[in-house]
Order: sequence, then C-alpha cells, then structure tokens
Amino acid sequence: MTLLAPLHAVLARTGLDALVLVPGANFRRVFAKDFHQMERPLAVIVPREGEAVAIVPNLEMGSFTPIGFPGRVFDWRDEAGYMAAFMAAGEALPQLHGKLIGVEGQRMRVFDLLALQKALPGAEFVDVHAEISAIRLHKTPAEVELQRKAIRISEAALEATLQDVRVGMTETDVESLLLRNLFSNGADGLSFAPIVAAGDNAAKPHAHARPDYHLKAGDALLIDFGGTYQGYSADITRTFFVKEVSDYDRAFYETVLAANAKGREVSRPGLTASDVDDAVQKVLEQSQFTEFRRHKTGHGLGLDVHEAPQIMRGNAQVLEPGMVFTIEPGLYRAGEAGVRIEDDVVVTENGIECLTSFPRELRIVG
Repeated sequence: MTLLAPLHAVLARTGLDALVLVPGANFRRVFAKDFHQMERPLAVIVPREGEAVAIVPNLEMGSFTPIGFPGRVFDWRDEAGYMAAFMAAGEALPQLHGKLIGVEGQRMRVFDLLALQKALPGAEFVDVHAEISAIRLHKTPAEVELQRKAIRISEAALEATLQDVRVGMTETDVESLLLRNLFSNGADGLSFAPIVAAGDNAAKPHAHARPDYHLKAGDALLIDFGGTYQGYSADITRTFFVKEVSDYDRAFYETVLAANAKGREVSRPGLTASDVDDAVQKVLEQSQFTEFRRHKTGHGLGLDVHEAPQIMRGNAQVLEPGMVFTIEPGLYRAGEAGVRIEDDVVVTENGIECLTSFPRELRIVG
C-alpha cells in the first residue's frame, strides 16, 4: 500500500478531483507525523490523477523530508512569504483548475483556503471533513494498543491523585496533582485540559478548576481527563464524593452508574450509534432525575479526543469492529452537583471490550 492510498480511496468513493490535508489527526494518520498548525501554512494536495504536491515552510523541511512524501514539495521561507509556493503548486496542478476539491472543514483556516483559491483558479472547494476522517474510524490492533497504554497511564495517575485528595484543597490543587501524576506515569501529552470540578462546579459539564474553591465534606468531585501516548488519547471520567455522601446524592450517582452499565451491556457490532444512546438515555429518562440530563452518551476516540462515531440519537452509523468510543452518561443539578461516569470501549467481532478498568462503584475520598 502506498502512503497516499487511504486518500486515493476517499477520492474514489467521493468522485472528487483532489483532496487537501492540513496538519491535524488525519494528516498524522496518513503520514505518521504530527505538525503544529501555526501562522506558517503547510498543506498537501492529492489529486485523483497526477502527482501530489506539498507546500511546506522551509524550517519544517528537516521534519517533513523523512516522511517520504511521494510527490513534489514547494518550500518557502518567512522573508518571501508562502504565496509564491502556493502559486507554484497551482502551476504544477493545472488539471485542478476549475475542478471540485475536498478540504477538512473543521481544520482548515480561512487564510489557507484563500491561498488555495488564488492558486487554483475556478476550483470549487467543498467540506468533506467527515469523509476524510473516516480513514480513522476503524482502529488497527496496533492503534488500540496505544490507546490501551494511554488509558493505563491515565488510570494510574488518577489513583495516585486520589490518594492525596483532602478536604480544604482547591480544585486547582487537585488538578496540579493530576497533571504531575500523568506525566510521571508516562503520558507524552494531554488529550485535553483536565476538568476538575467540585460541588456546584461539577454541575457544569465543561467546568474549569477554580483556585479559590476549597473541597468540603459532601461535595461531588468530578474528574474528566486523559493523557496521550504516541498521540492516542484516553478520555476517562469518574465522580467521587468528599468525606461523605447523602442518600439523595447516592441515588443520583447510582442512576448514572446504571446508565453507564446499560451502554456497556448493549453495545455490539450491528447496532447503530443511535441504538446505544437510546438505551442509555431511557435509563436516565425513566428515573426520578430525568430533568437533569444534558448530553448524548458519547463520541469516538483516537488521535482526536472527539471524533466519529458520535453516540447520539439520530446517528444511523452502524457500529463495526475496530471502532473506539466513549460511554459517558451524566446528570447535572445546576448550582448543586453533577455526576458523570465515562468509559472507553472498542467494538469487537462479538461485542465490545471495555478498555477502561478503573472502578465505577461510588467512592468516598479525602
């Protein structure tokens, strides 16, 4: 298989005349190399017919050359600017003038697109982010192993952090412990900025840790986080209670736990993402806490922490072996508390394997 074979397959399926990749998860999946998006544009243009071209900042050539790009490379220096390289690439691709070209709508910046439009006059650019990202939908066994490693690192970091949590600590104190433990256990990056939220802050699904809120007895402590390993992400949420838990909060927690268990129980190949979400949501809807629902069941996980498939009602995507996604039901009482329990799973030939193993039973900390 040639390096560009996954992209040629997308071109064959879509009937497009070319695809453009910019740095991001799809780029990394194809070329096994990560480049940062910055003020210096880097783009790869892969036509259905003819030689591919790349537009690369000269200072990145030492990193770009080893990927073995099978096409022409137009590099540029800061003092000259990038537009001449784009125009040279356009001259090398006359067959694309006036043609239909697919781009990653969730990754490409406006100035990248404007440069392409000038270099390829008359071309029509369309968003095919989902079609390109489909090359990452089914993880290989090697990719699953990297995710498994990221998850084990993250779980070890969480346990180490919990050992030191005490009443009176701030949310940012806990966050600092978690970050230190992630890297000391072998993470090479963060899947996203961790969410460490206690008390009323835990009722905000995407809260930020507060430096001035001190943990107190009875608080819910929600921790949503993940480390990366060789670029692959973990995404884990567990909710704890500090020192004590009320009967009401215990029932609140057990409802989320039952929904999480239902998601893990029903998930299997052949079901749709909608089927899984429907089963999970029904557990929450049929409880006394239905008014506190806020979001879908989960999302795909890989080089991006949020990718396909989206586990939500209305998504007819059929689950197939190799797909990795989260099961993360939650309930949120505004101004009081929130509970989310999140696991990462991979679809197998007969069901799923839960990649996360951190205990889900209600736990008192501090």
